[in-house]
Amino acid sequence: MVVLVALGSFVMTLVGGWAAHHVTDRRHLVLGFAGGLMLGVVGLDLLPEAIEGAERHVYGVPAAFLLFVAGFLAAHVIERLLALRQSAHGAQDPDQVPQVGIGAASAMVGHSVADGVAIGASFQVGNAMGLTVALAVISHDFADGFNTYTLTRAYGNARRKALAMLGADALAPVVGAASTLFFTIPAQALACYLGFFGGVLLYIAAAEILPEASHRHPARSTLLCTVAGAALMWLVIGAAGG
Repeated sequence: MVVLVALGSFVMTLVGGWAAHHVTDRRHLVLGFAGGLMLGVVGLDLLPEAIEGAERHVYGVPAAFLLFVAGFLAAHVIERLLALRQSAHGAQDPDQVPQVGIGAASAMVGHSVADGVAIGASFQVGNAMGLTVALAVISHDFADGFNTYTLTRAYGNARRKALAMLGADALAPVVGAASTLFFTIPAQALACYLGFFGGVLLYIAAAEILPEASHRHPARSTLLCTVAGAALMWLVIGAAGG
């Protein structure tokens, strides 16, 4: 079940890469909708589940909230370090630019493995939780595939290498999800992990997906897609019984 659901990430990543190579006109609508889905999953499902499951408090603050903030900050720090590295290499060492593109795409692959682990971990909580998290992950895998292909090509790599990195990024969530079939995460640790992943997911939505969706197309349709994505997650979570 977990691996079959993760195959949706595989397909959506490839669709994102195909869009990067061929068409981009409606990309803003997909990204706007994906951002709404991710916000809905974090605020309406991941955080409530994490707070309920992680009973421990640290200096008066629920551990799940601390890990949520830690996840947000970790995603921000990694993105900034990667951006600084790209800038430094691009400005000071032109011969290394293709390698920077591969490095950036490799970071996307690592992120996708973590997405797969999150899907598998969520299914250990329950099918309803697993499906809602999977829906959020699958929706933003379009952007992952798009960015993996674009980053690889933008730094001077051949199309063949870009396709190879896209293929690795598509397989990564399946591998991550399959890995959770071989171990069971303790209930409290699982709740803490969901809190951390919620912070990462919120950062991706707020700092990358939604700004990118509105940057070139500041249209009402993009905003409506974001609202629709959040509302859909509310309905899905409600129908699944929370």
